[in-house]
Amino acid sequence: MTHKLLAVFLLAPVLIFNSGCSVFMAAKQPDKKNVDLFRSGTSRNMLLGEFGPPAVSETRDGRKYEVFKFIQGYSTGVKAGRALFHGAADVATLGLWEVVGTPAEAVFSGDEMAYQVSYDKDDRVDQVTVLKK
Repeated sequence: MTHKLLAVFLLAPVLIFNSGCSVFMAAKQPDKKNVDLFRSGTSRNMLLGEFGPPAVSETRDGRKYEVFKFIQGYSTGVKAGRALFHGAADVATLGLWEVVGTPAEAVFSGDEMAYQVSYDKDDRVDQVTVLKK
């Protein structure tokens, strides 16, 4: 009985401090962006609001071109579901799930995407080129 009690006291801090990494990582994944905004007629301000400042902005032959780079993430529901799953798996396996869950969350952390857009005279998208999808 003493050995079991000793094992619990030795393992408890490890489980407490290790547990929850995958839960936290799942909850903090990047948000899903509305890539449907990359179409003709969308205002520049709408793109800036959704994707933030462009990685590149330049003027060529009197036309403005911008490149937007971002990580396409996950919806709130998907992130919450993943976090709940990791939490339940942590409890069920006494924290051993973290050996699988944490690397899995590191791998499934969204996809890098890049779009180049050009604008018309009213700062509305007139051409879109997918650079990385």
